Amino acid sequence: MSLRQDKITYESLLEGNKEWVAEKLKTDPNFFDELAAGQNPPILWIGCSDSRVPANQITNTLPGDIFVHRNIANVVVHTDMNMLSVLDYSVNVLKVKHIIVCGHYGCGGVAAALGTKQVGLIDNWLRNIKDVYRTHEREMSTLKDPTRRAERLVELNAIEGANNVMNTSIVQNAWAGGQELGVHAWVYSLKTGLITDLKVSASSAEDVSPVFKMDTK
Repeated sequence: MSLRQDKITYESLLEGNKEWVAEKLKTDPNFFDELAAGQNPPILWIGCSDSRVPANQITNTLPGDIFVHRNIANVVVHTDMNMLSVLDYSVNVLKVKHIIVCGHYGCGGVAAALGTKQVGLIDNWLRNIKDVYRTHEREMSTLKDPTRRAERLVELNAIEGANNVMNTSIVQNAWAGGQELGVHAWVYSLKTGLITDLKVSASSAEDVSPVFKMDTK
């Protein structure tokens, strides 16, 4: 544990909040009035719950700029009603312009999915990542270096997540209605702080695999 983490307490969080408010008001007296007026974020961010990967900080954006959904290992599956509710609201109400699925190197969830040790209830959640591995087993078997194997699964998991977003009726209906909407897969490096675009993007139903295409309303 770092020295900074040793100093973080229940009380220090409340004090930190007051300091943050004072600093914001010093630079922009209308900051909170404008924030309270409503939100119109252009981005939906689907990321990992890892405390080291906060969407706003690593993209140098402000509160109100990004609508965020986070879970263990940034998994996107069609049975997750929490994620689907966020997706539906962001696309159909907030009218976001971009959806980003962002994984990160050094992800503990991906590392656990690569192993055989039982962790607990989360084993059922990590099955989704094991399915990604199984889909790409031929490629993964060629990677002998454990670090690179884990990094590649992080990338493939983000790509799978982006594809799963594209395949939803929510996104396909938005495209059918002419809504401007892009879906992207990214990965973040804890070691460098830099984000890499995995060059997997979609902006229309033409990018959806035929097996997942739906008759849209």
